[in-house]
Amino acid sequence: MPTRVAVIGATGSIGRQALELIGRFPERFRLVGAVAGHDLPALLDATRPFAGVRPVLAQAAGPPPPGVAVGTEAACELVGSAEVDVVLVAGGAAAALLPTLAACRAGHLVALATKEVLVMAGELVTATARSGGAEIVPVDSEHSAIWQCLRGERPESVSRLILTASGGALRGLPLDQLESATPEQALDHPNWRMGPKVTIDTATMINKGLEVIEAHFLFGIPYPRIEVLIHPQSAVHSAVEFCDGALMAQLGRADMRLPIALALSGGERLPGVVPPLPLGQLGRLDFEEVDAGRYPGLGVVRRAGERGGAVPAVLNAANEVAVDAFLQRRITFGELTRLVERVTERFPGGAGEGVEELLAADAWARREAALEVGRSRPAAARVG
Repeated sequence: MPTRVAVIGATGSIGRQALELIGRFPERFRLVGAVAGHDLPALLDATRPFAGVRPVLAQAAGPPPPGVAVGTEAACELVGSAEVDVVLVAGGAAAALLPTLAACRAGHLVALATKEVLVMAGELVTATARSGGAEIVPVDSEHSAIWQCLRGERPESVSRLILTASGGALRGLPLDQLESATPEQALDHPNWRMGPKVTIDTATMINKGLEVIEAHFLFGIPYPRIEVLIHPQSAVHSAVEFCDGALMAQLGRADMRLPIALALSGGERLPGVVPPLPLGQLGRLDFEEVDAGRYPGLGVVRRAGERGGAVPAVLNAANEVAVDAFLQRRITFGELTRLVERVTERFPGGAGEGVEELLAADAWARREAALEVGRSRPAAARVG
């Protein structure tokens, strides 16, 4: 019997690739439900090849057509259904938190691509998964690599996790030009094709900081034992160092279909998902330390993670507002990280023990970040 899959974020980059894989392996997977934000035509178009799918919109501008459910409650009902085996969380950012908790309470396998869920509520989500008997499998290429390296290993034998980072689209830009980098420059990633938000986050390295927090909760490793190295080729997706001195890494093409397929199948490798990596053509593999002057965002996120509680939720929300403002040219690239840092440092703190407290912290951060953006002069007035 095929594995029954529900996809949150079905119209995004990861969601579309997941649907492609489900269509390629009909004997292994069956799409039973799909959730999208507000784009009804895109949702209907994405699910048209699949029979019997339950479509859900998080928000709707008007009355939806028959058969389309609307709202967070409908999404939670879908992913918590006994008719679902695997829930792929591939979009929605903060909005994906409640459906993810519903999937964890139902005891499903949760294939997690939306790192913001663990950044916002890592303790709550992991505790809910434990109590519900759910398994969380990472989809991010870096965390999938670590997950693969750790299979069959004893947790106490792990010395360090090493997350690799491409350095983003601006890694070669002179430091004196970073402040005024344009959205077009920051979006021109040399290795990966991702959505605009995560692509900007790779340029600031805030994305890698979020991945450090995610790795902390996924694998139970303290922050000081999670390292980041820049690896421009994006061939080594991450590595694990063990107590005996061994270093195990996972290599592959810069293609998200591989970690998606591995997560949907619960770790079973499916044939021909992506072409193998041509090692003989790589020529070289480079690694370098992260320059804190070029990438201050990594330190900002690390400090938020170490403060814990609701602080990472505040950072995540402030960053979403700041990235959107940068893409709209309302702030400069240099201001983006500084804005996130100011809002995060102003937050008085909180335990973040429940959904209400976390969502309140998220809302506070969005208001504060919006005020910061409003106090800024439009970027276009200062650049050029």
